Amino acid sequence: MMEVRILAPHWGSNHLPRQEFIARVRAAGFDGIEMSLPLAPEERDAWVRDIAAAGLLLAAQQWETVFHAGFDEHRVALERYLRNACAARPIFVNSHTGKDFYSAARNRELIGLADAIGREYGVPVYHEIHRSRFSGHPALLLPYLEELPELELTADLSHWCCSCESLLEDQPDTLARTLPHVRHVHARVGHPQGPQVADFRAPEAQAALEAHLGWWDEIVRLRRAAGARHLTFTPEFGPAPYTQTLPYTGAPVSDAWGLNVAMGELLRRRYAGRDA
Repeated sequence: MMEVRILAPHWGSNHLPRQEFIARVRAAGFDGIEMSLPLAPEERDAWVRDIAAAGLLLAAQQWETVFHAGFDEHRVALERYLRNACAARPIFVNSHTGKDFYSAARNRELIGLADAIGREYGVPVYHEIHRSRFSGHPALLLPYLEELPELELTADLSHWCCSCESLLEDQPDTLARTLPHVRHVHARVGHPQGPQVADFRAPEAQAALEAHLGWWDEIVRLRRAAGARHLTFTPEFGPAPYTQTLPYTGAPVSDAWGLNVAMGELLRRRYAGRDA
């Protein structure tokens, strides 16, 4: 039987003290935390210790390479952040790897570096589907999947809704070629004009929600068919400007943490006890 695990995003709660955030995650019923770890070893280790003491799983991520545009600088930063993340011995690392404007050869070099670091530490590294990365559009990603059949992905398909200006209804082959590579899911609902609907429970968001649920159902089916023991989801509705705001006041139109808790509950109801 495959266990579906639901992780809480640290993104959007970065302002909370460590213990307060961990208590919030436990109270909401999440199985673990996905977060970018501090580079200071003592601070990183405090997070690792307190998350474990709370009986929670840790998935690490690195996204900070977004700030490093030059290839050489990006490569150095990628190695630094991945080694820091892997040193925490998380269940996996979710990596924002490369750039959409790097050559294929340079992105392959970065993917190879990430995978080598993961093997060195014994920690899987998954590469996130994300705008501006090597995976930011299907036409960019598919050649890598052909050349690197072992490539493992985090599916955040809300980004492709935005970059393709659709719910991917015209790209069944893209999805059929991509979803078998998915090992982790960012459960945010996007739409053709942006990566995050205001509230996935609202009537006007139902078409987008159903599209995403269909993709996630297929990922669950594929992983179960492959004999996987676990599959992780992180509800990842983000703070402003991901959460839309009202003009002039800047007040958010929805509560991102509340959406993440509600999405976690939806996922648990949908996949608990459903086995192939």
